[in-house]
Amino acid sequence: MSEAPSDTETVGPLAGVKVLELGQLIAGPFAARTLGDFGADVIKVEAPGSGDPLRQWRLLKDGTSVWWQVQSRNKRSVVLDLRQPADVAVVRQLALEADVLVENFRPGALEGFGLDPQALLQDNPRLVVLRISGYGQTGPYRDKPGFGVVAEAMGGLRHLTAEPGRTPVRVGVSIGDTLAALHGVIGVLMALHERQRSGRGQVVDVALYEAVFNCMESLLPEYSAFGVVRQPAGSALPGIAPSNAYKCTDGHVLVAGNGDSIFKRLMQAVGRADLADDPQLAANSGRVARVDEIDAAIGAWTAPRTVAEVLAALDAAQVPGGRIYTVADIAADPHYRERGMLQEITLEDGSRLAVPGIVPKLSRTPGRHRRNAPALGRDTEDVLAEQGLKLQRR
Repeated sequence: MSEAPSDTETVGPLAGVKVLELGQLIAGPFAARTLGDFGADVIKVEAPGSGDPLRQWRLLKDGTSVWWQVQSRNKRSVVLDLRQPADVAVVRQLALEADVLVENFRPGALEGFGLDPQALLQDNPRLVVLRISGYGQTGPYRDKPGFGVVAEAMGGLRHLTAEPGRTPVRVGVSIGDTLAALHGVIGVLMALHERQRSGRGQVVDVALYEAVFNCMESLLPEYSAFGVVRQPAGSALPGIAPSNAYKCTDGHVLVAGNGDSIFKRLMQAVGRADLADDPQLAANSGRVARVDEIDAAIGAWTAPRTVAEVLAALDAAQVPGGRIYTVADIAADPHYRERGMLQEITLEDGSRLAVPGIVPKLSRTPGRHRRNAPALGRDTEDVLAEQGLKLQRR
């Protein structure tokens, strides 16, 4: 595993961009972290006491979530209580100097704190405000509480993540929050780019369910044109054949043999020259009509073989395929290591922790792990001093 680079090695493409993060848990902080990975100065505002609840989510090391070490790298932690007028006044001052403000509260909450985005934009017309919420800032559902899992359901994804006839399942990670965060980053970057022309900031409104829906490919036009409601298909890729997961003696392998020439090579590799040469299977439409037969042929070939044997044969035939990885497979994979996706950081107690590398990869100004996730309030005095501020509570 590679060592996470230090702060002095590279100036990121977002160096000089100041980000004020008011969110917590997943979507807002993920967006801010991505900006921080590429050089932005991210000031994370946390409540006194326990701070962001993510600090205590899932598995803890020395009392702090290891997820926190990923989600809050490249950030500075400032403790302010948004229920206290004096603290809100400090946030307003910080917003005056910020380029971006990120929040993922329920609509109306920011206004309730006395931080109406329109008022902030009057004070700082160049500010870009990213607002991530379950249902967006408008519409009949705007005031409903919304989490990523609900957005996955409303966005159409959860219906498809199941075996036919079975209860829909979660994909295993908070994909709704992550998709919203990435859409938020795209919106922020577009707004910053437009600001170069106009000199003005704006509000970026991202709804969790819309971010999911935006990734649903041809789901809506298929319904509009044909009245087709796409149904769960398990591990298969509906309408494209063959593309599925197949059982081996020691696991499963994913095979994507759906290109016309690839299909021929795949059938030769599995010893089914008759299917390779069948004119009815020369195009995808014919293969879809006989997908069960094709899947059975591939499954019969993989069943008595190990994953390694199957992948060796697929590689030799130049057929796309891959092991269905666990995290143990990822941690041992040389390609992950060579691409810098397995990095090690040193925690305050001197122990080492593996964390994911940074994407996307820029050739000249790549993202960097510049600083570990902060202890709660570690940077409060420094940040306020930089702005010439002093917190005065009554």
